[in-house]
Amino acid sequence: MTIDGLLRLALIDALEARVLMAHALQCSRVQLVIRSQDELSIEDVSKISALFLRRMEGEPVAYVTGVREFFGLNFAVTPDVLIPRPETELLVELAAAHLPQQGSALDLGTGSGAIAVALAHLRRDAQVSATDISAAALQVAQRNAATHAVNVHFTQSDWYANVAGSFDLIVSNPPYIVAGDVHLSQGDLRFEPVDALTDHMNGLTALAAIINGAPQHLQAGGWLLMEHGYDQSAAVCAMLQKAGWEEAQSWPDLAGIARVSGARLPVK
Repeated sequence: MTIDGLLRLALIDALEARVLMAHALQCSRVQLVIRSQDELSIEDVSKISALFLRRMEGEPVAYVTGVREFFGLNFAVTPDVLIPRPETELLVELAAAHLPQQGSALDLGTGSGAIAVALAHLRRDAQVSATDISAAALQVAQRNAATHAVNVHFTQSDWYANVAGSFDLIVSNPPYIVAGDVHLSQGDLRFEPVDALTDHMNGLTALAAIINGAPQHLQAGGWLLMEHGYDQSAAVCAMLQKAGWEEAQSWPDLAGIARVSGARLPVK
């Protein structure tokens, strides 16, 4: 069986099949094309077929390979953390733009560490801290920080519970899917940690907790930036305005969806 022959037999998306085969053979997708007529060993066919089967059963490609690219960096992922998504790169870009030189940033609910590590990698001048309630998630995040040689201070914490000090910027991609949303039982979301996806209520309770607790941990004039659902920007901005924040606004992702909202803590 050749590389090309096995790819033709794959009953999954062609690009995903190439990603999984390249992972199994420890080569690039370009090398798969160059070596398309190479004969595969029985062991390789068995290994690759097993990966194809896992994907056919719905398991996300990122969990099958253990890796997902985010902000140009490869991140280790496990079922203990959400799979980093392209739309979240907007949050990193905004964080970098709103963080002063030599400033400090806090990432709440870091998961794989994608936001914190990407920000620390982009802004080498900054001091970046991150929290998560899950010890298993923090192990993944610490691994990713080490892989990319960035210094991120990690703390196990339920939002601000174990956070000390104040920061120039706070960012978060919290659980914001409404309880019972049909998407939770579809596609990749079926395999991701449910507590990182939904607050098991109206989708706004985690966002509200972050907003309400931020003033005790944010420098005056500092920014709070949060990712949220496609239809939550108005509600999040309303919460910020009601709490007395300034310059409450939302930013669209590449699809034109208001994906991140935030505001600045007033200078008293």
